Amino acid sequence: MRALLIEDDPLLGDGIKTALEREGYTVDWFMLGREAIRAIGSETFSVIILDLGLPDMDGMRVLQLLRQQSTLPILILTARDAMEDRIGGLDAGADDYVLKPFNLQELLARLRVVMRRAEGRASQILTLGALSIDEARHVVSWRGKDVKLGRREYALLLELARHPDRVLSRPRLESLLYGWGDEIESNAVEVHIHHLRKKLEKHVIINVRGIGYRLDSQAR
Repeated sequence: MRALLIEDDPLLGDGIKTALEREGYTVDWFMLGREAIRAIGSETFSVIILDLGLPDMDGMRVLQLLRQQSTLPILILTARDAMEDRIGGLDAGADDYVLKPFNLQELLARLRVVMRRAEGRASQILTLGALSIDEARHVVSWRGKDVKLGRREYALLLELARHPDRVLSRPRLESLLYGWGDEIESNAVEVHIHHLRKKLEKHVIINVRGIGYRLDSQAR
């Protein structure tokens, strides 16, 4: 999972970035709206977190420009608590909003909700065959037994599980697991896939030679 964070407050931005990374997200953080707009045109993200009070552009304008380029879930952060501002943000394409000041756990919960909604599901527990992933608790179970995963192993498995039976290319998976400035070994995705197959079963994640990987939604 890769989040695009647009927040000009250094202290708040650092806190959000740290909390997201603990949840398994890769985070690209920008303080200017124009930088984020350029990034959305060239990178792959899972969700966007947008502060409306930016120094270079009005946040509502940034929202409109982002929405023109992307259908990704967008969560607004705002100190504007007037009803017309909230309605305006939702009408402009935001999926939800969080009023400042806020609790980080509420922010994480709302992110999970908007991402589930974008995928057309309601439950926080993702069940595919004998595989179960509890997103709120970060618990992965295979055939009823909990499986301990590293941060990027979990993020990779969750990304595949969110697109069951669909082949995801290695470049796409790399782009969702690693942000700008991260060093990526040439075989990083393959190594994570290897570890996942050992902890689950080899047949759960299928290698489509020359294309990428897919998760078998019926694996048991």
